[in-house]
Amino acid sequence: MLYAIFGQDVPDSLEKRKAARPAHLERLQTLQNAGRLLLAGPFPAVDAVDPGAAGFTGSLIVAEFDSLENAQTWAAADPYVAAGVYTQVAVRPFKKVFPA
Repeated sequence: MLYAIFGQDVPDSLEKRKAARPAHLERLQTLQNAGRLLLAGPFPAVDAVDPGAAGFTGSLIVAEFDSLENAQTWAAADPYVAAGVYTQVAVRPFKKVFPA
């Protein structure tokens, strides 16, 4: 089943994000290589593709896991959690409708 993982950033998270980003992307690449990643990306803090110093307010990952518990365990082990980028993480089941 698909699960949506929402990570909410702490204020002024940009430097922490930059430091933890390689390890974060490596985990996402593993999901992609396994054919389990639907999409992933950050929420810019301003209305721009590159928010510059404004940084980001959080992230969204939609990926396939065997269960909600496995998705929660995976999300809790994210390098952004360990680095203090995220103030909270929510995991919810997700049903893809479009594109078909």
